[in-house]
Amino acid sequence: MYGRDPWGGPLEINATDSATDEERSRNLQDLDRAALSRPLDETQQSCRKIFVWTVGTLLFSAFLAGFITLIVKTVPRHHHKHPPPDNYTLALHKALMFFNAQKSGKLPKHNNVSWRGNSCLQDGKGDGVSAAIKDLVGGYYDAGDAIKFNFPASFAVTMLSWSVIEYSAKYEAVGELDHVKDIIKWGTDYFLKTFNSTADTISTLAAQVGTGDTSGGSTTPNDHYCWMRPEDIDYDRPVTECHSCSDLAAEMAAALAAASIVFKDNKAYSKKLVHGATTLFKFSRDQRGRYSAGSSEASIFYNSTSYWDEFVWGGAWMYFATGNNSYLKLATMPGLAKHAGAFWGGPDYGVLSWDNKLAGAQVLLSRLRLFLSPGYPYEEILRTFHNQTSIVMCSYLPVFTSFNRTKGGLIQLNHGRPQPLQYVVNAAFLATLYSDYLDAADTPGWYCGPNFFSTDVLRDFARTQIDYILGKNPRKMSYVVGFGNHYPKHVHHRGASIPKNKVKYNCKGGWKWRDSSKPNPNTLVGAMVAGPDKHDGFHDVRTNYNYTEPTIAGNAGLVAALVALSGDKSIPIDKNTIFSAVPPMFPTPPPPPAPWKP
Repeated sequence: MYGRDPWGGPLEINATDSATDEERSRNLQDLDRAALSRPLDETQQSCRKIFVWTVGTLLFSAFLAGFITLIVKTVPRHHHKHPPPDNYTLALHKALMFFNAQKSGKLPKHNNVSWRGNSCLQDGKGDGVSAAIKDLVGGYYDAGDAIKFNFPASFAVTMLSWSVIEYSAKYEAVGELDHVKDIIKWGTDYFLKTFNSTADTISTLAAQVGTGDTSGGSTTPNDHYCWMRPEDIDYDRPVTECHSCSDLAAEMAAALAAASIVFKDNKAYSKKLVHGATTLFKFSRDQRGRYSAGSSEASIFYNSTSYWDEFVWGGAWMYFATGNNSYLKLATMPGLAKHAGAFWGGPDYGVLSWDNKLAGAQVLLSRLRLFLSPGYPYEEILRTFHNQTSIVMCSYLPVFTSFNRTKGGLIQLNHGRPQPLQYVVNAAFLATLYSDYLDAADTPGWYCGPNFFSTDVLRDFARTQIDYILGKNPRKMSYVVGFGNHYPKHVHHRGASIPKNKVKYNCKGGWKWRDSSKPNPNTLVGAMVAGPDKHDGFHDVRTNYNYTEPTIAGNAGLVAALVALSGDKSIPIDKNTIFSAVPPMFPTPPPPPAPWKP
C-alpha cells in the first residue's frame, strides 16, 4: 500500500507490522542510551551557550534596574510647582465670598462668614401680603442695608449664571464651580417664592422686602433709619408688590431662564426654573408698566427707565432656555429694538447695568449669529446687533472719546457720577467675553471704521480696568475688601461695622458704630465698594455710601469679569452649553432614496 509523501516520492505503509510492542520499546530505549552516550554536537553546544548567556543577561538587567530604582528613590527630588494663581483668580475667591455675607434667612451650616447668622425669618409672613406669596425668607440683602430689592438682585443672578454658562471650566479649575452654583441657587430659590411659581398665569409679584425712605425727616424705624445687624432686626419689614411691572418680571424671567441652563443636569429643578420663567415673562408682556412707576421706594433707589431692554434681554434668555422660536422672534423684532434704544445711541449707549441690559442683549444675540447663524428671517436684525456690539467695543477703547477717563485710567462710563465701578466691571466682562467669542469663531478682531483691532486689545482694556480696581491706581488702593494690603476699612455695611459681641443694639443704638472712626470689626471679604470719584479721589468714610457701599449687582459684574480674565486662554469659552435646548437651525434633510432595482 502506498501513500503520498509530502516531501515527494512514494511512501510505503506496511499493512501488517511484524515487530511486537515489546521489541519496539526495547529499540527505543537503546536509541535513548545511545543518544546520551554520544558527545554534544556543535548545534547543541551553541544552544547551551545562548541559554546561559540569555539567563545571565536577564539577571544582570534585573540587578541594574533594581540599582537604578534604589538611586531614584534615595536621591531628593525637586517638585515642579504649579505657577501661583494670578491676581484675578485670587480676587475671584474673595469676590464670591461677599455673597455669603449677604445671605438672608436661615443660613447653611458651612456659610464661612463667622459674624453672620440667621436673620429676618418672618419676611413675607405678615399681614397685607397676597395669598399667592406665602413666605419671602431667604434671598440676598442688596447692599449695606437689609432691604431685598428684587430688580437688581435678579440682574445679579442673571450675570452670575451667564458667567457660569460661558466659563464653567474656569470655575471648576479654581475650585469654585460648586460655590458659585450655590450662590445662584440661593437667589433662584428665593425668586420662586416671590410669585405663584406653580401657576401658568399670575397677577402679582413681590418687588421688595423692607423699606428705606427717610425723606421728610421720618423717624419710623426702617432699614435705612436704623443701624442694626440683620440678626437683631425687630421692626416691621413690609412687602412691596407690583401688578404691572414688565421690567422686573422680564428680568427675573431672565435670571430663572439663565439659571435653568446652569442647572440643566438637575432636570427637575431646571424644569421648575423654566416654568417659573415662562410664567414671569408672560406676566411681563401681559401687564405692561415700569415697576418703579408706582413705588416711591423703587424710584428713589433703583428706578427703571424702561422695560423694552428687558424684553430683548429676557426674550433672548427665554429662547436659549426653551428653544422656542417665538421668543427669538420677539427678541429680534426691529420695533422692540428701536424702543430699547438700539439704533439711536446716546450718552449711556453701551453701558450695561442693572437698569439697562441692551448692551448685554446685543452681545448675547451676536453670539447666536457667530456660532449658529440662523439666517432668514433673523439675519438682518442679528447683523445689526452684531454691528452695534462692534461699535460698543470701539467705544471702550482709549483711542476713541466716547467716554472720558480719569488721570489714573479709569473709564467714566457714568460720566463722572458717583459709584462708577459697577459699570466698569460689566464693561470689562463684555469686552473679555466678546474677544473670546471672536477667538472661538476664528476671527482675529473687528473693525472700528476703517481701522482693524485685534481681540487682544479688548482683553487689554478689561485688564487695565480690573487692575485699577485691584490696586493699580494713583491711591495704590484695592477697592475689593480683603484683597491686597491697602483696601477700605470703613465699608458702609451694618453687619460688618457692628461687632458680634452678644449685645443687641436697637435701632438707634447702632448709630455709634455707624459714626465711629474706627475700622469695621468684621472684614467684609470680597466686597467691591462703590469706588473713587472722577479725580481718582476716595474717602474711606462709613457714612459716605457713594464711596464705600458695595452692592450685589456690582459684585456680580466683578465676579464675571474676574473669571473671564482668570487663568490663561488655554481654557476657552463653552460654545455649546447655552444652545442645549435650541433645536437645529435648519431641518434635517430626508434620507436618500433606496437604490433602484430593475
